[in-house]
Amino acid sequence: MHDEDGWFDADAAAHYDDPTDEHFDPVTVGRTVDLLAELAGDGRALELAIGTGRIGLPLADRGVPVDGIELSRAMVDRLRAKPNGATIPITIGDMARVDAPGGPGSYRLVYLVFNTIMNLTTQAEQVACFRNAARHLEPGGCFVVEAGLPGLRMLPPGARFVVFDHGETHRGVDEYAPATQGLVSHHLELRDGRWEASSVPFRYVWPAELDLMAELAEMRLRDRWAGWDRKPFTDDSVGHVSVWQLSPDPAPR
Repeated sequence: MHDEDGWFDADAAAHYDDPTDEHFDPVTVGRTVDLLAELAGDGRALELAIGTGRIGLPLADRGVPVDGIELSRAMVDRLRAKPNGATIPITIGDMARVDAPGGPGSYRLVYLVFNTIMNLTTQAEQVACFRNAARHLEPGGCFVVEAGLPGLRMLPPGARFVVFDHGETHRGVDEYAPATQGLVSHHLELRDGRWEASSVPFRYVWPAELDLMAELAEMRLRDRWAGWDRKPFTDDSVGHVSVWQLSPDPAPR
């Protein structure tokens, strides 16, 4: 991490909310909130890496009590400046380790969206995140992760770069290191007439590996879809939304 806010410093936070990005499309947000509200029912929800509140705020507006964990104070500042943003309890810290505002065992739903599990760049950190999620769930509660699948099928033999965006104001290239499941996303963004470069490291992770992480935390796969619209997950899917459920009678944690 390059400062106390991780990779999402004040500059990144200032430009994070992009209405042209499909993830901010009201239809996408609506489908996400619909599914999460259904899983939360009449219980509490915890968003890991709540960011600027793209999902947490509309979910709270739906009537679900939402808490958050977030490493970046700059992102939380953006959330707090939004309508009702000051009402969401948030713990500042590492989502793989810290206690949420409600404490362990307090949540019907814990969720982590938009590839953020991959911001944890070692397997050990990702396993710890699953365990921390399970620690915060009430028995029978659910943990939801949204993640993309690595574009390795697009790599010719010996190549390691995949272009994932080539728009008028943004160029994106993913750089893969398959031996370590490493991935660096390189971005060029046109701002005020100048191209600005940034790079963010990830550790890509396969759904089957996530299932093993869930099993280590006493959770079992309940559902997996290709996206928030709940279409079937297939060989051609480029991402997934997975739901794991904590045992109704987990061992003491």
